[in-house]
Amino acid sequence: MLAKRIIPCLDVRDGKVVKGINFVGIKEVGDPVECAEEYNRQGADEICFLDITATHEGRGTMVDVVRRTAQRVFVPLTVGGGISSVDDFRELLRSGADKVSVNSAAVRNPQLIKDAAEIFGSQCVVVAIDAKKKGGSWTVVVNGGRIDMNIDAIEWAKKAEELGAGEILLTSMDTDGMKTGFDIELLNAVCDVVKIPVIASGGCGTLEHFSEVFQKTKASAALAASLFHYKELTVSEVKQHLKENNIPVRNFE
Repeated sequence: MLAKRIIPCLDVRDGKVVKGINFVGIKEVGDPVECAEEYNRQGADEICFLDITATHEGRGTMVDVVRRTAQRVFVPLTVGGGISSVDDFRELLRSGADKVSVNSAAVRNPQLIKDAAEIFGSQCVVVAIDAKKKGGSWTVVVNGGRIDMNIDAIEWAKKAEELGAGEILLTSMDTDGMKTGFDIELLNAVCDVVKIPVIASGGCGTLEHFSEVFQKTKASAALAASLFHYKELTVSEVKQHLKENNIPVRNFE
């Protein structure tokens, strides 16, 4: 079994890490560079920034955050939110991001995946998929789960890989924020049809949820946000738990 990755995700707005529930009651919880440094110290394998301002006007602030973080943190940085062009990829990669995550823009313009992969390499292209159960399958949703794109999520994952995505960040909108565990059924459905790494996102609430997702699925990484922000768990505690359950982890003695 390859070493599994633990990835804290930071929501950034106007240069600050924020946290809210369903975009309501958003509060500033810290400086993104300082938060990233702390997660780096705890042994995070990667750090994900999500720009929730996601407007062209706010891009300069995010670029500055990425640049400052890349100077002080030496784990891979993935940046997403409002990415809609190859130029957006180029700007963030030049500023120090290692990977760029695309979501709704890729759904609306799948050619973006192909173009970015051909120019920058598949290893830089992460396709984020927000999926919601619909009948016996899952549908792709955007805008925080509010808009159903009527696209089969499993088929979209296959297509993303074919177009050149190097990784899939898979969020279950059914479990997101529930803290009842990752969506094992959805993860298995996607992992069974793609060969590229799949990052599990949405629903983690306990240490056992981390070991469960790696024992029951082929997910190569697990992502969490509020669990780490509110110091309910540290990355070190998660890795210790995984090690005790014979699940290989990186950057941990």
